[in-house]
Amino acid sequence: MSTDSWFSRIPQLRAPVSFGARPTGERLARVRRSPQFSAGALRNPVPTRRFAPGAPLGLLRDALSPDRYRRRPVAAVPVHRLTPAQLAQPPATGLRLTWLGHATVLAEIGASRVLFDPVWGERCSPFAAFGPRRLHPNPIPLAELGPVDLVVVSHDHYDHLDLPTVRQLARTGAQFAVPLGVGAHLERWQVAAGQITELDWHESAELAGLEVTAVPARHYCSRGPRLSACQLWASWVVAGPAHRLYHSGDTGWFPGFSAIGAQYGPFDATLMQIGAYSRWWPDVHLTPEQGVHAHQELGGELLLPVHWATFDLAPHPWEEPVERTLAAARAAGVTVAVPRPGVPFEPAAPPALRLWWRAVAAQPRAGAPDVRQPLADSGRTVSEGAAPGV
Repeated sequence: MSTDSWFSRIPQLRAPVSFGARPTGERLARVRRSPQFSAGALRNPVPTRRFAPGAPLGLLRDALSPDRYRRRPVAAVPVHRLTPAQLAQPPATGLRLTWLGHATVLAEIGASRVLFDPVWGERCSPFAAFGPRRLHPNPIPLAELGPVDLVVVSHDHYDHLDLPTVRQLARTGAQFAVPLGVGAHLERWQVAAGQITELDWHESAELAGLEVTAVPARHYCSRGPRLSACQLWASWVVAGPAHRLYHSGDTGWFPGFSAIGAQYGPFDATLMQIGAYSRWWPDVHLTPEQGVHAHQELGGELLLPVHWATFDLAPHPWEEPVERTLAAARAAGVTVAVPRPGVPFEPAAPPALRLWWRAVAAQPRAGAPDVRQPLADSGRTVSEGAAPGV
């Protein structure tokens, strides 16, 4: 018997609050009216598999590989301790980004403060004692971050939607923009209905003085023991009067990035998922090379690689995503900023190259592949250096 059929036979079971909730009522009716809804479930833009054939045994072999030690840094990640004082002055150019680890980014767009996929929890898991644990602390306690006008959530996986973080932000009165159906989780967690805006792909809303649009992505939702057939995933476009951002959330490659760029771009920056990929789930996460290619098709000016360094979620070396991203970006002439977690920067003037992750990355064993390449500060590829006041 499958997990789905087993779970469906015990509707009286009250799932843990961390599992969230399924859509009901008008929220469910909206899901069923969506162009993405077919044969009882929300669908990807192209046919998609969660896992490739042979994944269980392949993942077991990867877990026992002699190179498994390389999935974590060997020393403390050099996080920059962000302070409220550094965020007190508005960005000189009207746009400032601060990568806080994994897919969490604070974007200051004009007078508005937007937090993408905020995760302050110690583990991305439904259980406090089990599941992937943070490899570095968040650069700033959430209580010190200051007011957040808008929280944008790409989908409901635990490394993007964190229950304690959501509850703390909700108490501040922040608005939440989430994909169709995901608001059911938030309401179960006591977020007021008036703070939640649910959007289908290509739907927009005016929130916190910004135009916020959900756009297609290739992924899936699930927080309990089975897939969430009626909760959508999305990438996001956030636009102010003078600046535009794209946040990929989690997505696999699909032939839709150029259309998103043509309709909603160009973008001052794209915040691209480039980590947690695997040959065992090739349809639902971008590789670093695909992330660079998607950035180009979107019409992005600067690429900020996200979704790496914070959690051990895939069988690749800890530093491999950024090394491969920089190599692909250099070959394509793409501008990349790779700050240490917690370093604020303005995309209009990204700082100079500094390969900070190499100091804490595990060295490959003799004879094993080494993804690192000599990377000069040349062309249009840049990374994090010592910015003024940091």
